Amino acid sequence: METQRSRVFPRQNSMLLPNVKNPFVYKLELKWHDKIKIGLMSVTVFPLRLLLVSILLLICWPIAFVAVWGRSEKEQGKPMTGWRSVPRYIITALSRAVFFVCGFHRYNIKGRPATAQEAPILVLAPHTSYFDAIPICYLNFSSVVARAEAQEVWFLKTLVAFTQPVFVSREDGNSRQNTIREIQRRVTSDEGWPQIAIFPEGTCTNRSCLITYKAGAFYPGVPIQPVLVRYPNRLDTLTWTWEGLDAASIFWYTLCQFNTNVEIEFLPVYKPSEEERANPKLYARNVRQLMAAKLDVPVTDHTYDDCKLMEVALQHNLPIEIGLIEFNKINQKLGLNLETVRELMSKYLEIARDSEDGRITLHKFAQYLHLPVTAVLEEVFSLYDRSGTGVIDFREYIIGLSLVSQPSNTEETIQSAFKMFDPEGTGHITLERLGKIMYSAFGMDALQIRQLFRDVDVDGLGFITYDQFSAHAQKKPEYAKLFHVYQTLHSAREKVQQADEAERRLEYGLDPPQLGLTRSPDVELRERRDGAAAAEEFETAVAGDLRSLTPTAGAKVKVA
Repeated sequence: METQRSRVFPRQNSMLLPNVKNPFVYKLELKWHDKIKIGLMSVTVFPLRLLLVSILLLICWPIAFVAVWGRSEKEQGKPMTGWRSVPRYIITALSRAVFFVCGFHRYNIKGRPATAQEAPILVLAPHTSYFDAIPICYLNFSSVVARAEAQEVWFLKTLVAFTQPVFVSREDGNSRQNTIREIQRRVTSDEGWPQIAIFPEGTCTNRSCLITYKAGAFYPGVPIQPVLVRYPNRLDTLTWTWEGLDAASIFWYTLCQFNTNVEIEFLPVYKPSEEERANPKLYARNVRQLMAAKLDVPVTDHTYDDCKLMEVALQHNLPIEIGLIEFNKINQKLGLNLETVRELMSKYLEIARDSEDGRITLHKFAQYLHLPVTAVLEEVFSLYDRSGTGVIDFREYIIGLSLVSQPSNTEETIQSAFKMFDPEGTGHITLERLGKIMYSAFGMDALQIRQLFRDVDVDGLGFITYDQFSAHAQKKPEYAKLFHVYQTLHSAREKVQQADEAERRLEYGLDPPQLGLTRSPDVELRERRDGAAAAEEFETAVAGDLRSLTPTAGAKVKVA
């Protein structure tokens, strides 16, 4: 099925961050007249609304309790039928009354809701607030995919259980697969299950973009109906994000509004192609693309895991944006899981400590490696600094390690570097030998050399063994790339010098015997010039390593 292209921000490289504001942050800005209105409503309308909501929910609870009471384990695995299904209409009416009292006086409905036979699954976005329950209520309480934590609140437990949800836990490693199997079982069953409503983003955002869709709704490969939820209000009191208003404040501010608008748009049923049925992630991306185009917002690869990383940054008193890395893209492109990224963040924070903005400058980078700022170090730093801002953020650091340093940090490279420090093959490196090479290669002074020697010689042996050398190289893989750059540039200079020498010999008409050559000077000159040209292309070749992730032109799904 063809999808409309969503508006995306131009990006020179698929691994650069999109130019959108943090989707997990929302700040409510109240003007003076908003504050006056909320103050007046707080002592007049709010108490009355709160009382009515409480009464309606207290009426709903015993009705839901009767409907789910006494069901056997076998019955819990089947849709409620017979007399147990009758309370659904009563609870639906009471729930709509709850939202009416809260200020949602009228729903603007666009499109036609599909039947369960036409589309067993409803995909709703963007996910903004707990008030997103309004579309579920409008649809006569479709089953939902809900967080397992909802079962821990005794009052909500009964009401949620009445909808026969599919529970999912973020902390349980097996929960995701169990959820997918349960969704698959229900939508392929002939038992008459209601539609399953899913918010595939998996967490709330500020509606500035559509983040990564979880693939659970798309694994069954059945037709789905995309549903857009909008709140076209001047004052947004509904948005519930990782950083922003808490649940109580959202409830208070919303009930202090005269009226809150909500718009629900049902898009045509999306029938997957054979390719999409075979690839649930492609199915999810294409549906997201379609919905983003209708909403006129970009798509990004952020997930709830970005929130976890932002929390780590906050714990270290750094800007939370440090943890905003589009985790899904890092995971898919580089194969890094959340635990590995957490470990890399600890390493990053070691370098960026005492930095006001949480980013690594060239000076910090040199300080971490105990090196002076040289052309070689600047070359490696520039490979990390993908945005060309003169600083490295956490995302660039992860990509730099994965694409620049780690590929160079092979066992062969480590052995080659060790031999450079230990040409006699003694099996260890002395301080004197380390100093000569590091001074020659990187211009390190005596203090820096001694500090580096102590860092590597962790056992205090007075010399560096291969095991110590290898362990330090694994801890700081940046050194491998530094030596690779140094050796390549050094080799390039030698080839240029040899080519110049051969040219001078040819110019003076010296023949091969006089030069001690076995080939004619013009052949040697041509070969050395070719070598010099290849060496001069070194920087372009290195930069090319980072372009391999650029998205293919004309790809069906563009990633913002």
